[in-house]
Amino acid sequence: MATITITVTVAGGKFVLDGVSQATYSATPGNTYKFDQSDGTNGTHPLRLSTTSDGTHNSGSAYTDGVTTSGTPGSANAYTQIEVTATTVQTLYYYCSSHSGMGGSFNVGGTGTVQYQDIGGFSIQNKSSDPVPYAQELIDNPYGGAWASSTSLNLARDSGASVGTNTAAFFAGGNASGKKDETETWNGTAWTEGNNLNTATSHIRGAGVTTSAVIAGGEAPGLTNKVEKYNGTSWTTSTNYPGSKASIGALGASNTAALFFGGYPVTTESFEFDGTNWTEGGDMNTGRYGMASCGTQTAGLTMGGYSTTYVANTEHYNGSAWTELNDLNTSRSGLAASHQAAYTNALAFGGNQGPPTPQTAVTESWDGTSWTETGDLSTARYDLGGAGTNSQTAFAFAGGTPPVTAVAEEWTFSGLPPSTPVANYSDAIVGDMYYNTTAGKFKTIKAGSGTWSSGGSLNTARRFLWGAGTQPAGLAFGGYSSSNEAKTELYDGTSWTETGDLATARRQVAGGGTQTAGFAAGGYTTTSVANTEEFGGSSWTSGGALNTARHGLAGNGLQTAGLVFGGSGGPALTEEYDGSSWTESGDLNTGRTNLGAAGTQTAALAFGGSSGVTEEYNGSAWTEVNDMSRPASTPSLASFGTQSAAVGAGGYPIVGLTETWDGTSWTETGDLATARTEVAGAGKSTQSAGLVFGGDAPPTTGATEEFTLTAFEIKTVTTS
Repeated sequence: MATITITVTVAGGKFVLDGVSQATYSATPGNTYKFDQSDGTNGTHPLRLSTTSDGTHNSGSAYTDGVTTSGTPGSANAYTQIEVTATTVQTLYYYCSSHSGMGGSFNVGGTGTVQYQDIGGFSIQNKSSDPVPYAQELIDNPYGGAWASSTSLNLARDSGASVGTNTAAFFAGGNASGKKDETETWNGTAWTEGNNLNTATSHIRGAGVTTSAVIAGGEAPGLTNKVEKYNGTSWTTSTNYPGSKASIGALGASNTAALFFGGYPVTTESFEFDGTNWTEGGDMNTGRYGMASCGTQTAGLTMGGYSTTYVANTEHYNGSAWTELNDLNTSRSGLAASHQAAYTNALAFGGNQGPPTPQTAVTESWDGTSWTETGDLSTARYDLGGAGTNSQTAFAFAGGTPPVTAVAEEWTFSGLPPSTPVANYSDAIVGDMYYNTTAGKFKTIKAGSGTWSSGGSLNTARRFLWGAGTQPAGLAFGGYSSSNEAKTELYDGTSWTETGDLATARRQVAGGGTQTAGFAAGGYTTTSVANTEEFGGSSWTSGGALNTARHGLAGNGLQTAGLVFGGSGGPALTEEYDGSSWTESGDLNTGRTNLGAAGTQTAALAFGGSSGVTEEYNGSAWTEVNDMSRPASTPSLASFGTQSAAVGAGGYPIVGLTETWDGTSWTETGDLATARTEVAGAGKSTQSAGLVFGGDAPPTTGATEEFTLTAFEIKTVTTS
């Protein structure tokens, strides 16, 4: 479906379409036709459509099915548009609602619903009620999935150490009427017995992968500080852990880069392991034991456990310190997680929630912000093993039911992956048509539109600021009010809270990352600067400087994998950040300033600025794709989303215009309530839930608006 713009002017008291006075226009079902009335000659001449020639001036009425209007004729961005479908009335007329005799014919190439469908070789289905499309079911239950039976272990047990994925995992040690030293490895099909631990041990945890792992502590039978390393074949003893502990938390990518923390007796201590030595790390916020974990030594996640009671606490480790995140929905210990998952996308399952029935089957999915309960394990259990790479691929095995079990289960995901935009599912239903026999109406399923709602205002109204994070966890920094600003504010989904300022007050700065791990680069003080600062959730620290000082640049990505491009002083220049230094990469094809950005370091989107050009970045080079729908010059708009599903809102001239990008083209949707330019946006990794704030309305504003993209709509249609 394409949007075709028809330029409308008025001359001699007649509408002129694309230069032809009272032109007869032919339309094709499947396209949207936009009558652009921005030209000043359209003043006082609203263009409307009717099934009657000359419309209301000839006893007719306005035709409104699929028709939308925006703005004041004669002003920028004013238009009337119609989405032409198979059921749009064939013979329509355009007319001026204020003056007679100005219009002409607008013909649609179909003779009605049934006839058009029959010509196409298929018929419309009769339904007694409106369906819930498959894609809508995914949206209603985006974390959907189920556990299915897999191959059982050779030995039933609980409280062992597990690492790996759903195709390469192991379970070592544990308890089954006594401490065990057995190791079993999983290849995705079968369990194979391998070389035993040197010491039979239970209540242990492991870090690493199946070819490079390490375990520490446990009961053998008393508390122990023993450490063993695994090379994929055999176990060897290593430097003892700093204290005898059981049920220690563990995460890491290998037996030379691991983190162990907490444990029984209850402690908050963390220790990093480099393959030989133990070094103290940052303390946890909540001391506990029996928790689950996933991730790496520098980007890990732990959840649940037992302190003086069962806890739901979730914490993130960034390589030096722990930060509390949103809790699990169900407090428990002895649970497991998708071991090798990133700390932003994981699955947690099973556990002990206390009497009267301690074992639980509860499964929860983590999207980087919050936990959502999804399909339960088939077998409720605790002190089980867990493996997997994210919230879509997980493996659960062994544990106590009680008694101990060897049962294994694999997770089959059926929802919407966090990395997949809703737009990717639209092809499954857009264009579907049916007859609702109960309502006696023809209906069609179409892609939904975006709407804005008011959020809490910034504490400091400003413009030329930048944003990062998500809609419920936003980050705003820098900008200009009466002078350059260093102000930093955090959004919790309702209101903004001021936190530690930037070290360098500046406007037209760029950045990216999350609310707890962001970065700010470049900007303008009294001149362009190259300064980079990193945000840890409450304060900023100095990072590596850009190679080229500039302002009016754009940025996205993560604190450790950032990207900036464009800007004054290097309008085509692109630089990549690795968390310590910047490296120049392939230039934009069209250099510009004050542009929009979406996506990641290796899959980015650049749009707007001093042109409407849109470009995609693949990690090394930019490729031009379809331009924005708005005028060619679109600087200082807000932006968020991904490379294939982005949003651009506001901009100069001062407008509320909002456009969504589906990976191929831009489509106009609902305007901002407050038209503005020099505005910021946040909405990392999503098109459907973004945030805009600040800007110049004028005057300078702190207004915040939240964006919601309705995935799909069912519309009643009419026939001729």
